[in-house]
Amino acid sequence: MTGPSPGPTPVVGRSETPTVGTVVAFDALAPAEAVALLQEICTAPRWARELVDGRPYGCLEKLQAAAEAALTDADLDDALAGHPRIGDRTAAGAARREQAGVAGAAPETLAALAAANRAYEARFGYVYLVCAGGRSAEDLLATARARLDHDPAEERLVALGELAAINRLRLAQALR
Repeated sequence: MTGPSPGPTPVVGRSETPTVGTVVAFDALAPAEAVALLQEICTAPRWARELVDGRPYGCLEKLQAAAEAALTDADLDDALAGHPRIGDRTAAGAARREQAGVAGAAPETLAALAAANRAYEARFGYVYLVCAGGRSAEDLLATARARLDHDPAEERLVALGELAAINRLRLAQALR
C-alpha cells in the first residue's frame, strides 16, 4: 500500500518559469525536485537547499519571507550567473517576460541601456541586476545610471534586494 501522492512534478525548463501549482504541492515535492524548481527561479544552490530544508511553508507569503531571509551576499554571485543583461534580446523565459517593457524601446534608449550595462559591469564586476517587471526601458536606464554612483558595498546590498524582489515575483508565478 502506498501513501498519498507527493503532488505534481514541476514543469522545469529554461523557456518559462516552472510551475508546480501551490505551496502545499511544493512542500510535498521530493527534495531533489524542490531544489531543481527553486534553481530555475534563482540559480543560487545554497539558497535553494536552505529553502527546501525549511519546508513546510503552507502558504506563499511564508515561503517568500523565508526566501528573502535565506539570501546572503554569498548567493549573489551564483544568482547573477542566471540573469541576462537588461535589454538582452536573447533573454528567454521569465527574464524575457520580466523585461517586456524594454522590448519596444527606441533604438537610442536601447543603445544607452547597453552602454549603462557595460559601465555598470566595468564598475562593479557583475551584471546590472534589477527587478524589471512592469518597468520601462527609460526607467531601468535611469535606475542603472543612478546606481553607478553607489560604492561597491552599497551596490551589492541593492543588488541583493533586487534579487529578493525578483525571487518573490518568480515564486508567486511558479506557485499560483
